[in-house]
Amino acid sequence: MQTLVTDLLVTLAYGAVGVLLMGIGYVLVDLATPGRLNQLIWTERNRNAALLLASNLAGVGIIVVAAIAASDDDFVLGIVGASAYGILGLVIMAAAFVLLDVATPGKLGEILVDQQPHPAVWVSAVVHLATGAIIAAAIS
Repeated sequence: MQTLVTDLLVTLAYGAVGVLLMGIGYVLVDLATPGRLNQLIWTERNRNAALLLASNLAGVGIIVVAAIAASDDDFVLGIVGASAYGILGLVIMAAAFVLLDVATPGKLGEILVDQQPHPAVWVSAVVHLATGAIIAAAIS
């Protein structure tokens, strides 16, 4: 029974770190897009904004999972690693977004909030996922 309680508490801690990092990711995407993200997605049903947010959250999730897997059942290493790599991943995703914005025509933030589907959103989404995967591979 002690092992079950310990495992549940460890899972709760990892879950809290993951949710916190996804919350930070949400705020970063919200800052990168004109308007309020919650309004764009839940009220206006903007698919471009939803795809960008979903890819960011998935990228963070990939990083957290890799950090947990690489911790070799060392709880402190796992929590610290998940937090540190998660923050690093968010910083790198934000930098990649800025680089993509600079390297492409138009303002990416404005394209992302357009009601019409835009291929640039898919490119940006893949950048988020690829960044998460690259960091995950570097962890292991």
